[in-house]
Amino acid sequence: MAGLDIAIILVFIAYSVRSGLRNKDAASKDLTEYFLAGRSLPGWKAGLSMAATQFAADTPLLVTGIIAVSGIFALWQMWIYALSFLMMGFVLSSHWRRAGVITDAELTELRYGGGKALALRGFKAVYFGTIFNCVVLAWVFFAASRIAEPFLLWNEWLPTWLFQPFMSLVQAAGLKLTGATLDAPNVWILSANNFISVLSILTVTAFYSVTGGLRSVVDTDVVQIFIMFTATAIFSAIVFVKAGGMTGIHEKLRAIHASGALGAITPSEILAFTPDRAHNASFALLALFGLQWIIQLNSDGTGYLAQRSMACKDEKNAKTAALVFTGTQVVLRSLLWLPLGLGLLAIFPPGAGLTGELLQADREGVYVRGMAELLPVGIKGLMITGMLAALASTVDTHINWGSSYWANDIYKRIICQVWLKREPSGRSLVWVARGSNLMLICIALAIMTQLSSINQAWQASLLLGAGMGPMLIMRWLWWRVSAWAEIAAIAVSGIAALPLLLWVDDQALRLLIMAALSLTGSLSAIAFFGPEDKKQLVTFYQKVRPKGFWKSIAHEAGDSAYNGPRDLLVSLGAVLAAGISVFCILIGLGSIVVESPPPAICPWPSVWIGGNLLLGIALCPVWFKLGFRSGAN
Repeated sequence: MAGLDIAIILVFIAYSVRSGLRNKDAASKDLTEYFLAGRSLPGWKAGLSMAATQFAADTPLLVTGIIAVSGIFALWQMWIYALSFLMMGFVLSSHWRRAGVITDAELTELRYGGGKALALRGFKAVYFGTIFNCVVLAWVFFAASRIAEPFLLWNEWLPTWLFQPFMSLVQAAGLKLTGATLDAPNVWILSANNFISVLSILTVTAFYSVTGGLRSVVDTDVVQIFIMFTATAIFSAIVFVKAGGMTGIHEKLRAIHASGALGAITPSEILAFTPDRAHNASFALLALFGLQWIIQLNSDGTGYLAQRSMACKDEKNAKTAALVFTGTQVVLRSLLWLPLGLGLLAIFPPGAGLTGELLQADREGVYVRGMAELLPVGIKGLMITGMLAALASTVDTHINWGSSYWANDIYKRIICQVWLKREPSGRSLVWVARGSNLMLICIALAIMTQLSSINQAWQASLLLGAGMGPMLIMRWLWWRVSAWAEIAAIAVSGIAALPLLLWVDDQALRLLIMAALSLTGSLSAIAFFGPEDKKQLVTFYQKVRPKGFWKSIAHEAGDSAYNGPRDLLVSLGAVLAAGISVFCILIGLGSIVVESPPPAICPWPSVWIGGNLLLGIALCPVWFKLGFRSGAN
């Protein structure tokens, strides 16, 4: 890298460190200040922070691989989550804020109560805060090593006496942190370089996240996403021009298809937005894409998305956060990544004989190759800074969120209040949170060494949470859902995971079976064990005032004017209208950018594009009125 590229990176590092120091005193007061920024965030800022977290360093690599292997239509497995984001905003964000909890695990005791709720709270803190969270962090670290490898050449920059211990360490531990084969002469040099790179990135990220808490995380996220969008837009434009525009890309795709390098998938299937034009759009796959947003464990915002909603200054800002997040996440970033992924495929066609995970991993690596070979000095530094910033925005959120479980649910609730029978001080809890940040990083680094591709980790994470989503939404909307329903969903998932991995090869079918089994187990538990204690339910209702089906509990609480079903219907109308609006705008603009073929039902491109854009724009006042109407909650 040139001096200018390094200077750009150093400026960003200096800003991040300063953010941590600036917010240190406020974050040190108590857990609410540390994890929820004192519940003071404006909606736009919280929304951009969510988007920065999911922009990620690994996601553009993953998208590049998916486009090449399965085509644009396969990205619906990501886009469909817009419904989950909108559900969180229009239906549940107000509920999360009124609950007044710090973590979703804490909500378990507020909603259910009793010994089983405490046990469930502890299990969720470990399962989601450590196991699931560290798997996500591991694939982000994995992506970081692939991104840093061509650019951060520590073996050339550091003196031998300083570099050699790192190389000896990775070699002794067998930590192969590179895509190079084991018999390559430089495999341990590259692994040591990547180890130092990841360690350096984590040192900076952990510093500002640990010291400044959520305030520093959000402040840096906003800067990070602007850097990443700017750098990616320039990268996309350079690749697009280099590939000869869409005319050149189409020609090159036809040539690649003729060579057989991409197997059976055709150029039109790569470019398709709709299932009738897509490659291998099976019924199971379509069913999964349609249901994935609701069967996964973050269907109600559980995790860092709920954390951002709870950190907003009021309910209106929490809804705004969800909308900003959805538009940025689903529409804006996709319009940058689609031409970029196609252009990289055209410029760097895959070699012959690659299939499955090998092809996926090869295509993921092309994103970094394009950065190294196509970007000029200055732009390369901006892009590397953007990628490192995207990595940091994901890591800071996940370690901040993960440590909230250890500080609030494990240390404060279980160790101090239940076992030691004492109340910890606010400052001691903050120090526990800071220490657990480092523990999570170490666990994630260990998992990272076992991964072969980003897609492998991403698919594994989907199975970990499959089937739990319906119960997480229903616990807000239906008073009869009990702790046993969630316990049953978790138990069934744990029992069924290994047999499904061994006996069912189709990923879509595997997830659908898991979801069906978990939901059946949960509903059986509701029928067998019955609801929670009425007193507990009344307390929850009075605090949260949930929409949906709580009429009998509302009357117990003295609320004879309860109109939960109507309020729920209006909010769901906002979700549906906003979801259609987002998807239509995405399809319309995306089809223009990549010249995607229209579906058979409407074979005229201009009509298809114009119809989508008109419908998407026409629905905007509808969802705004339904979602932000006076008195909406």
